Amino acid sequence: MQFEVFTLLPEVFPPYLESSILQRARQRGLIDVRVHNIRDYAHDKHHTTDDTPYGGGGGMVMKPEPVFEAVETVLGLAATHPQPTAIPVILLTPQGRVFTQRVAEELSRHKRIALLCGRYEGVDERIREHLVTDEISVGDYVLTGGELPALTIIDAVSRLIPGVLGDPTGAEDDSHSMGLLEYPHYTKPPDFRGWKIPDVLASGNHARIDEWRREQALIRTFRKRPDMLEKAELTEKDKKFIERLRSEGEGQED
Repeated sequence: MQFEVFTLLPEVFPPYLESSILQRARQRGLIDVRVHNIRDYAHDKHHTTDDTPYGGGGGMVMKPEPVFEAVETVLGLAATHPQPTAIPVILLTPQGRVFTQRVAEELSRHKRIALLCGRYEGVDERIREHLVTDEISVGDYVLTGGELPALTIIDAVSRLIPGVLGDPTGAEDDSHSMGLLEYPHYTKPPDFRGWKIPDVLASGNHARIDEWRREQALIRTFRKRPDMLEKAELTEKDKKFIERLRSEGEGQED
């Protein structure tokens, strides 16, 4: 999968992209992240990419000319018809739809996506109206720019690309992937400072282990994110288990 990132701060990206899982995925050709400096497409002496807002007010606004030229040049778009259908052009903005695991799954089905990182007070509205095809927010808060949200999207989407994770089913059990928070994990030693792992995990009974993990995911979601239960795909057995938790007042982890 290919990510095209448009930013005023290209130096932000290499430290994260050249580490751990994403680095290995890039080396193996599973993902390709190309970072484009919007300033390279500003042709005045100072490579100006922002200006004061019409109508007054504080802050600066990203100019349309370098942004349009950068995206159109990289994606091979005609200036007379800039909006593509096959390649999402995503503006990272607090005004966008909230980024979730479902959105990550949706984006992972594309072969190529473009991520436009805003800065300052935002972008000229004509960028929003005539260039971008989608707007995404990583949460109800404001950051100084779209670079961290872009890295968040690259990370979350890349995990869903076959072969990126060492465990081919690793992403399936992650929190939010199955509509619930993830169950607890334990590793060696089995007894640390008197805190022992749950007996079921050393039982060798895989059916019971699966059942325990599902119950723990339900308990954890019930305690921490009960709102998720409204949208989760629950079996009748799950529903009865949750009703039992409600009747008891709260779930108790084994």
